[in-house]
Amino acid sequence: MIYFAIMENKVKLLIIRFSSIGDIVLTTPVIRCLKEQLEGDVEIHYLTKKGYVELLNHNPHLTKVYGIEKTTNEVIEELKKEQFDYIIDLHKNLRSARVKKNLKGLAFSFDKLNFKKWLLVNFKINLLPDVHIVDRYLNTVKALGVENDGLGLDYYLPKGIEEEKLLPDGFEGIYITIVLGANHATKKVPLHKLKSLIEQIQQPIVLIGGEADKMWGEELEQMNPKRIFNACGKMSLNQSAYLLKNSREVITPDTGMMHIAAAFNKNITSIWGNTVPHFGMFPYLKQNSKSISKIVEVKDLNCRPCSKIGFEKCPKGHFKCMEEIPVRSIVKE
Repeated sequence: MIYFAIMENKVKLLIIRFSSIGDIVLTTPVIRCLKEQLEGDVEIHYLTKKGYVELLNHNPHLTKVYGIEKTTNEVIEELKKEQFDYIIDLHKNLRSARVKKNLKGLAFSFDKLNFKKWLLVNFKINLLPDVHIVDRYLNTVKALGVENDGLGLDYYLPKGIEEEKLLPDGFEGIYITIVLGANHATKKVPLHKLKSLIEQIQQPIVLIGGEADKMWGEELEQMNPKRIFNACGKMSLNQSAYLLKNSREVITPDTGMMHIAAAFNKNITSIWGNTVPHFGMFPYLKQNSKSISKIVEVKDLNCRPCSKIGFEKCPKGHFKCMEEIPVRSIVKE
């Protein structure tokens, strides 16, 4: 193993991860460990899409965050002026390759293991390492002498958010959060399953999700408006994160909010549909944490995983990966 000595007083790094919520949150240990373990005056810059800048703006370990709308042409000249010593490419696609080509810094690139993921999706042959993606991200910078500090994920909320009244009276500190939203329908828990789940939970419940989840949230809230609060479509990303931070427990599909909950070291019950934990993106808690991550899934389905991301509907038409999950197993967890 080759280790690079940091001789200069000032070291500049650029981290690249364009999307999405969960993937970016999962890079936060790399940011923290680079900042705290490299010698000298360490500046860390981060390149992502504009829609995800909010995730990183309040991270004290970052010097600057760049957001692009469509193309890296929007920021490439600005990046050139920074004269980065190192470029840490945690996305590894054509866009990030173009950035590396235009910058002179020494580049380290993350191995996405796409062929092994393809084998698992298409032939159900699992050659993926039994290593969480966070540890694989950290292996990308291992040559710089950086090691996992075991402190888990980071999520920094803006100042003053705790002064906002986001919940009805009587909910503070005693509620369970149920995440409705996901980028793809085959990751979402079906509405009738959510209804059955909510019927069997006695504690106050807060529902979070985006504008697309608002109608489901309203329908679920009507089951018991005094005990259920629908926050779907009403909160910013940071406000939703604040609700996760202050909940007793979190029930969530495989989605970005699951990783934000892990950053706050919550007890998490994750419900898995078309994707599988074998991809290495299950909840990542602090080492020696007292919090518990519980995974609920239908194992040994010959059609699962059908995608490493998700679909707008089940390719087989039966959606067994979610439909066959017994609600009682979620309640038990």
